[in-house]
Amino acid sequence: MWVIAMFDLPTDTRQARKAYATFRKNLIKDGFTMIQYSVYVRHCASEENTAVHADRVASFLPDDGEVRILCITDKQFEKMRIFWGKMRKPTPPAPKQLELF
Repeated sequence: MWVIAMFDLPTDTRQARKAYATFRKNLIKDGFTMIQYSVYVRHCASEENTAVHADRVASFLPDDGEVRILCITDKQFEKMRIFWGKMRKPTPPAPKQLELF
């Protein structure tokens, strides 16, 4: 499963920029990586884990702005079409699962 966080936050005042930076740092601290400006993704091993991270993002939302959280499966993420100019770029593979035993 993948959690995608998309946001549009105001940056017109010093306080708004600080809230934006804090939100972004919290996303990175939670394991999200940037795929585009204001679009961050995180791979999760299960649906329960996806819900935990989506709830965690909801816990550190800034006061202003819009944040959207989308949870999709590996297959749906794999079907994403990425273009770099007019050339299509392959979708990045999902991270390997850890084997403990």
